[in-house]
Amino acid sequence: MRRPAALFGAFAVLATSMPVVVISTYATTAQAQTQGMQRRGERRDTRQASRDVKHACNASTDASRAECRQTKREVKQAGRHD
Repeated sequence: MRRPAALFGAFAVLATSMPVVVISTYATTAQAQTQGMQRRGERRDTRQASRDVKHACNASTDASRAECRQTKREVKQAGRHD
């Protein structure tokens, strides 16, 4: 009679430990998505900053369009290497 009770106990332990494994695996995956979203946000911020620099440069009469494009490139490169 003790065998069915031991088997039932083993199933109970397995049933209670599986959700812990699934939840801990999912938490790692969710964190990776968050890091990707953070990098995407940083890229968007860098692009917007480079656009703002280019528009400000074009609005001034001190620099040529080629110089403004180069300034934009420099801002984007600096953002990539941060």
